[in-house]
Amino acid sequence: MKASTFYRIAAVLLLLFAAGHTLGFRQSDPKWGVDALLGSMRSIHFDVQGFNRTYWDLFLAAGFSVGVFYLFAANLAWQLASLPAATLAFMRGTAWAFALSFAVITLVSLKYLFILPIVFSVAITVCLISAAWLSEKHGSPLG
Repeated sequence: MKASTFYRIAAVLLLLFAAGHTLGFRQSDPKWGVDALLGSMRSIHFDVQGFNRTYWDLFLAAGFSVGVFYLFAANLAWQLASLPAATLAFMRGTAWAFALSFAVITLVSLKYLFILPIVFSVAITVCLISAAWLSEKHGSPLG
């Protein structure tokens, strides 16, 4: 397969990951027994650098920020898929940094999350590593 194929697969997975994360991170199951905790997160206010916030506000900000990052990453993967092989070879630092960042996200997912984000993280990481490797191998500016 070509690097562009792996980048396009990663882009689609990232788009799905962004949608799932953005729609799902605020959900809780009553069986978890966290209703009192969530109520406290929503109701206890404090001042931070001139703003009145709750822990729920901070939680939402972090969750939405992750969703925005996944959308950006999907866009980046799609754009990388559109580049000629020679251009990708010159961008190997970006390609490998992109793959490495998702390898770290995979480790974080394995340590702190559950099966769905783990599966998405692993699949995206495999695609990005494959694309970076193929970009370097098949588009070498020296060869």
